[in-house]
Amino acid sequence: MEYFLIFIFGLLFGSFYLVVATRLPNNKSIVKPRSHCDNCHKQLKWYELIPVFSYIFLRGRCSKCHKKISILNPLMELLTAFLFTLSYYLYGFSYEFAISLIVSSVLVITFISDFKYYIILDSPIIIGSVGLLIIYFINYSFIDVLYKIGEGLIVFLIVFIIKLIGDKVFKRESLGGGDVKLMIFVGLLLGLKLGVIAFSLGAFLALPYALYMTKKVKEKEVPFGPFIILAAFLTFIFQTDIINILNNFLF
Repeated sequence: MEYFLIFIFGLLFGSFYLVVATRLPNNKSIVKPRSHCDNCHKQLKWYELIPVFSYIFLRGRCSKCHKKISILNPLMELLTAFLFTLSYYLYGFSYEFAISLIVSSVLVITFISDFKYYIILDSPIIIGSVGLLIIYFINYSFIDVLYKIGEGLIVFLIVFIIKLIGDKVFKRESLGGGDVKLMIFVGLLLGLKLGVIAFSLGAFLALPYALYMTKKVKEKEVPFGPFIILAAFLTFIFQTDIINILNNFLF
């Protein structure tokens, strides 16, 4: 029953994250107007807003104009539900579970906004960072929290310097400002060593996609934020194993 409830909550939050990630980049309110068809502007009824099931019931089309509804909608709802459920499976009800929910939320919103609009929203980074700090202040001493903040800022500065060097070498923007700001959240989440590892892993994960987009599709800009936050999530989950590998390798 607990898994079922968390999965349902994940679907509901995933639906909300879709609104956030698609409206804010277009400078629209997440409150008004109410959910509607983007093509014919028909206001959706309550039974057309049930995550995943409404998409299946409507056969992926608006009930009035019959325009196709993006498959992104149910996929992101399912992804959020999966990440929430996975977080509970890994950590139960604990502070790690709360942290994992925050990372999952930033991950989903960043995936949608950066892939669709090439924009990494500030609000999820700020809210996510504040959420992490609240959890840290509850579970750690004041000095430990200050130390975590310091490590987060160092990770941000490292990536910012990498951006400056990359801009100079390639004579164009090598990293987006949103990617750099996202590293504040990643550094706060993982600390210095694991934050740098997450950034490196993100670059590794992004490489095949970047090569395909630049060579086959001739796309000059490639979203990096989704790969950074995915790498951060994976690093958070496997941080104990990664630390053990680092200790064995270095010592």
